Amino acid sequence: MSTGLTVRAIADALGGEVRGNDSLIVTQVAPLERATASEIGFVAHAKYRKALETTKAGVLILPKSLAEHAAGTSIVVEDPYLYFARVAQLLNPARQDYHGVHSSAVVLSPLPASVSVGALAFVGEGCSIGDNVIIGPGCVIEAESSVGADTLLHANVVLYAATQVGARCIVHSGAVLGSDGFGFARERDGRWVKIPQIGRVVVGDDVEIGANTAIDRGALDDTVIENGVKLDNLIQIAHNCRVGEHTAMAASSGMAGSATLGKRVMVGGQAGIMGHIEVADDVVVSSRSFMSKSVSEKGVYTATIPAISHNDWLRNAVHIKHLDEMADRIKQLEKKLKELESKQ
Repeated sequence: MSTGLTVRAIADALGGEVRGNDSLIVTQVAPLERATASEIGFVAHAKYRKALETTKAGVLILPKSLAEHAAGTSIVVEDPYLYFARVAQLLNPARQDYHGVHSSAVVLSPLPASVSVGALAFVGEGCSIGDNVIIGPGCVIEAESSVGADTLLHANVVLYAATQVGARCIVHSGAVLGSDGFGFARERDGRWVKIPQIGRVVVGDDVEIGANTAIDRGALDDTVIENGVKLDNLIQIAHNCRVGEHTAMAASSGMAGSATLGKRVMVGGQAGIMGHIEVADDVVVSSRSFMSKSVSEKGVYTATIPAISHNDWLRNAVHIKHLDEMADRIKQLEKKLKELESKQ
């Protein structure tokens, strides 16, 4: 539980215009409907203005457009949601649950004195581990891997051999980095021949990787996750993919081999990126969409059908089966129409 900060201390650290009592102590962030007098909430849009009349939050984070409608103490800022996120960080610093190297850990590489290693963790030979790294219980870091300073590996993270993770990253439990990509050549008799995956996974700085996410090592070149990328839980990144700076991917989305996402791309939940395509900077891929072709211009891309009743779907499916036939008939009708028009 946070011991709290004064409103003035928050504004001095993060900026913003304080209106009201700047000596109030804020102990935690909270949603408006259940916030108490010692907690801080936010309103970002005028449609939530009525909530200002009923909330018991001691302090509010508001845009200028709503500042005059709030009684009590507030901090007026340009982007309330972003400011709220930073206040939450101030009041909830990262916990340090492990101290030193647990007696059951197996460590075969030298570690800085500031590194913590949890129970039953393994660090292989030839690894480079930066200052203040936290390696949770049950983690496996195979030979020749590297982890940058101030990175946190939660319990049971696996880094295969030669995987590189940058500084200030967070990798959540169950994530696997550097497993083999899905690379096979097929014999004439139908059997599959495994292609050794000899590339690496290279993760930049300030990256967060969600629980049970898998990032495959490259077949020949590296799979690269650039600086500032945020990956949700249960994401699949296949071999030789590249994810550009500050791109965010929501849960259960995935990329097939050798696909490239540009910078600041946002990928919705359960969306799929086909292999060997390129997606431009600042593209938004809607949830459950499937990107099958490269796109070179920023914008929002959607390729999905909203849910409808089963009977309606069955009727539509009958028409879908005849789309080619219907297209041919339309072409014939257009041709006849042009012939009639030319005769007139």
